[in-house]
Amino acid sequence: MRKTLGWLLSLVVLIGTMGAAGSTAQAATAAEPAAATDIKDQILGIAGMSLIEEKPYPGYRFFVLNYEQPVDHRQPWKGTFKQRLTLLHKDVSRPSVFFTSGYNVNTSPRRSEPTTIVDGNQVSLEYRFFTPSRPDPANWSNLDIWQAASDQHRLFTALKKIYKKNWLATGGSKGGMTATYYERFYPRDMDGVVAYVAPNDVVNNEDSAYDRFFAKVGTKECRDRLNAVQREALVRREPLEAKYAVAAAENGWTFTTVGNLDKAYEAVVLDYVWAFWQYSLLADCGSVPDAKAASDQEIWDTIDAISGFSAYSDQGLETYTPYYYQAGTQLGSPDIKQPHLKGLSRYGYQPPRNFVPRDIPMAFQPGVMADVDRWVRNNAHQMLFVYGQNDPWGAEPFHLGYGVRDSYVMIAPGANHGANVAKLMDGEKALATAKILQWAGVAPAAALADAGRAAPLAAPDPQLDQRDLEREPQLRP
Repeated sequence: MRKTLGWLLSLVVLIGTMGAAGSTAQAATAAEPAAATDIKDQILGIAGMSLIEEKPYPGYRFFVLNYEQPVDHRQPWKGTFKQRLTLLHKDVSRPSVFFTSGYNVNTSPRRSEPTTIVDGNQVSLEYRFFTPSRPDPANWSNLDIWQAASDQHRLFTALKKIYKKNWLATGGSKGGMTATYYERFYPRDMDGVVAYVAPNDVVNNEDSAYDRFFAKVGTKECRDRLNAVQREALVRREPLEAKYAVAAAENGWTFTTVGNLDKAYEAVVLDYVWAFWQYSLLADCGSVPDAKAASDQEIWDTIDAISGFSAYSDQGLETYTPYYYQAGTQLGSPDIKQPHLKGLSRYGYQPPRNFVPRDIPMAFQPGVMADVDRWVRNNAHQMLFVYGQNDPWGAEPFHLGYGVRDSYVMIAPGANHGANVAKLMDGEKALATAKILQWAGVAPAAALADAGRAAPLAAPDPQLDQRDLEREPQLRP
């Protein structure tokens, strides 16, 4: 809850506790065993919660769990499904961070940057309809941002009874979008939001911001080098598609959803420039081959390394069907002109409909992102948005209006889709760290007095703090 409400609830609990303590010694004695209950037993005491496994990790308890959720939160009597989550337990006396990737949950112990900063617990929730967290049978109309936010709200409500300290929501890319949508629909749940590299495609059919981005990003030399490789891959379509057919046969790739190998090939090639800036840095431009001098194998290798030829096969698309469904129904998707490919591109940027099996109906809802954008501009409270200067997805960011409170948009210079607080300029990094600590209710007195003295409370852990950036085509943030 927000701080005022949290303070009032604490006061009510305190008054009730004092009254109970003044009644009988037996009541105080009876309360002691509950306080000593093992955290696993407390978690599994939540109705609908079940254990998949517990994995040891020094200094923590780590649980992989299932939580029974309504398929439709508006009509909960119409059935349930099991939604997978993980819990990295530090201590109930610490704040908690609600992490979302927007995709599948990672079942290995991981710690998001805000969790490290506040030295807290972390709950990570798998997004609905990503297997195995998919209702059976699957009514795809129940996959929308309100239903997903309601999944978070219901789980938070259950866990808040155990983890009573402050809560922050966070996530990167589609996870940052997810954290933002959760705040829009349930603004009283979290004490703060840290959304990393969250795209904000307000008007789906107006994407000129991306064209302006690609006209200026990096250096002209690097842009020209990337464009030349992309163009050459289409000039050499025939021999490279022959290699693609061999690779498809060797790996068992099929192309029923996208339509055929030719469409899949071009989709991979058109991802190349976007994917380079999404995951690489300006310093990596030297690794891009000279298009005219490069062999077919060199062109193939650089496209495969950056875009991935498996991406638009049926096998590559299957995992991400829920994302493409959402992109084609609510989130929107980018469409850029790429004039250097004129006369060579047969399909242009293909729409999400091409990447979802035809037996799943889709209809775009144009007002959904506009509603979220409007809400953030006017109502953001204790929200931090972090973007990378050279990340294509930051071309359409969230903006803050004059009515927001204690909220910020910060840009990490030279950073890509992996931008975070640690990559901000020193002044903004200190301010962001101080705010995260403050929102979590654990800011040391020194940090409250001087943001420049704010620092993460947990010691670094290379394994726990690693970020699992997947090599995804540009259509997946």
